[in-house]
Formats: sequence, C-alpha cells, structure tokens
Amino acid sequence: MILIAIGANLPGVNGETADETCRKAAQAVSQIEGLTFIACSPWYRSASWPDPTQPAYCNGMIRAEGNMAPEVLLKHLQKIETVFGRNRSVPNAPRTLDLDIIDLNGLVRAMPDPVLPHPRAHQRGFVLRPILDVAPGWRHPVLRQSVATLLAELPPQEIAPWSDDEG
Repeated sequence: MILIAIGANLPGVNGETADETCRKAAQAVSQIEGLTFIACSPWYRSASWPDPTQPAYCNGMIRAEGNMAPEVLLKHLQKIETVFGRNRSVPNAPRTLDLDIIDLNGLVRAMPDPVLPHPRAHQRGFVLRPILDVAPGWRHPVLRQSVATLLAELPPQEIAPWSDDEG
C-alpha cells in the first residue's frame, strides 16, 4: 500500500483555491505510470502549523498500489509540485502544494530521501484522519499501531471536513 499526503494553503499558479489545487494534484498523481490509484480521501481543513497566522490547509490522502522505488516516486511527486507552483523556501512555509510519501509498502528506511515511513506522520491529525478514510486497517510500519489508535492518542488538533464555501 502506498499512501501519499496532499496539502495546500496558498492559491495555485492560476488562482485556484487550495482545494481546487489538491483535487487537480490528486488527478495528476493518479496518472503516474506504475501506480494504480485506489482511493482519495475527502478533503479536510486544518490549522497551519507551527504558525497559525498562515492560511488554513486543505489536506487529503491518496491510496495507491505499485512497486516503485522511493526515489522514483519522490521525483514524480516533486515534478507535480513544481507544475503546481511549489517554491521550496524555508521549512513549514506556506505552499501551493505539498505531496508527501507517508508509506510505501511498509518500507522502513532512514536515508536517503525519502525517509520512510514519513517521520512525523504519526504526530499529525491532518495526515492520520484522511488515512482513516482510505486505509482504516493501516498500521504504522515502525510503531506497529493502528491509524485509529495513533489518531486517538494525539493531543487535540484543529481539523474539520473541508467546506467549499470556506475555501
């Protein structure tokens, strides 16, 4: 199982809202040769972290299948981010699009990039909640805990279903 997180909190290059960008990015990810698209979660609104003064994020999760090398998948995702106007400035900066590999067939590795599973996925409600939608039986490959347990053990985090009239 391959899990890819999608997030955006800035307008897209053509003025798209964050949720429009995420929907288009999910479509682009589904077209990556060698991946079989299984599902995309509903979209969620989450507070920007660590700077809550930034615009809220639209977040979601793609579930796919395939046997792609991590570096190859990362390269595809970074290419899509670039097409959607991603500018890599400083960590946690606002962005037009963020695509992260959360899990790649249970692979565990500390280096090189991408680190797998994503090193902070288990701490983020905006990652775990959409995983619950597309892969409710998922277990963290290192912690061996279910997504439901990880989500229940998190401190409160602001995340709610995306509403089109808010975006």
